[in-house]
Amino acid sequence: MPDTFDTPAFARQSAPDDPARWLGSAQLLDLEDSRLRLRVHALTQLCKTERERALAVYGFVKRLPFAKPFKLRLRTAREVIDAGRGDADDKATVLVAMLRAADIPARLRFIELRGEILRGLTSGVASAARPLAEIWLGDSWLRTDTYIFDAAYVAAARQRLKDQGWEWGYGIHRDGHAVWSGAGDAFLGGMPTEKDPMVLDDFGVFSDPMELGMSEVWRNAHPRMARAVQWNVLAPMMEKVVRELRSEASSGTGASAPRRSS
Repeated sequence: MPDTFDTPAFARQSAPDDPARWLGSAQLLDLEDSRLRLRVHALTQLCKTERERALAVYGFVKRLPFAKPFKLRLRTAREVIDAGRGDADDKATVLVAMLRAADIPARLRFIELRGEILRGLTSGVASAARPLAEIWLGDSWLRTDTYIFDAAYVAAARQRLKDQGWEWGYGIHRDGHAVWSGAGDAFLGGMPTEKDPMVLDDFGVFSDPMELGMSEVWRNAHPRMARAVQWNVLAPMMEKVVRELRSEASSGTGASAPRRSS
């Protein structure tokens, strides 16, 4: 399985709108926040190309430890940076905010995955939404969800999948991509969205998780309060598994290094 995919034709044709539309602030994207802007400046000041800026931001978000905290509401990009850790929605918010602050159009395509993808983390959901980042580079929207899980988590999760003989689980595919190169697409599921057997639905593109939650397509499919309560009930056990994986990675208990993309 290749480490990255050249951007498929459907992805290149999926954005008839002006990329500049995806540069502004949104409810969770506090682009005028001084700490956010200073962090972006520090990360990108020596970068010479858009791709280098995108990778600098991506690397920062990738390194934020994945966690599943109890949340009463969605968090802004600044709040997630202050927390220093976050779940998929949290890290997606930071990624898009920082890319936009670096003058790189970015947005989130939310897809619904089979609950099987989370086997090992939880068995309590039939499906789960995932924010797939779309980043405008080289006149194309490049896609990746590899920013969600930090390297230590991925290494330990892959080892667990290998030990248990599972193909899917802990949010990833055993042979999926670990790192995005900025030159194509990269997926935790190891294959483009339209070919991924875990994908149930595509909700479209949004600026942040708040915009998705307020959309008609999401409200029709998921009662907001019921969904939030469900995840908060599951969060403590998921967080326990995440801590165990991180401990395995730090102790080197059989965890192999994550495969990097070219």
